[in-house]
Amino acid sequence: QVQLVESGGGLVQTGGSLRLSCVASGFSIERYALAWFRQVPGKEREEVSCLTGSSKRFRYADFVQGRFTISRDNAKNTAYLEMNSLKSEDTAVYYCAAAPGPCPDYYGMDYWGKGTPVTVSS
Repeated sequence: QVQLVESGGGLVQTGGSLRLSCVASGFSIERYALAWFRQVPGKEREEVSCLTGSSKRFRYADFVQGRFTISRDNAKNTAYLEMNSLKSEDTAVYYCAAAPGPCPDYYGMDYWGKGTPVTVSS
């Protein structure tokens, strides 16, 4: 059974940091692009970052502005999102997603986690 399970979300003050983890099971992430998305109630889910299986190509949303770092550990079948200098507008549910090959858009993702909530208080 394919699963992506996120963890590491929580409540943090403005300017603080969190590290999100996404553990995959039921498949090997080695040849999969891994991405992080986020969603606020009433708004569309938006991509935060994506990293290819080789870790040679990556992209970040404009709003990241150098504050977040995506990484992966293929041996642990895990992806990470290190978030620093958090702002109140970063409050959202963060989702992990995976797709074979290069980073596709939202509609190209094959697998999704159930999300982990992040709340940034001012």
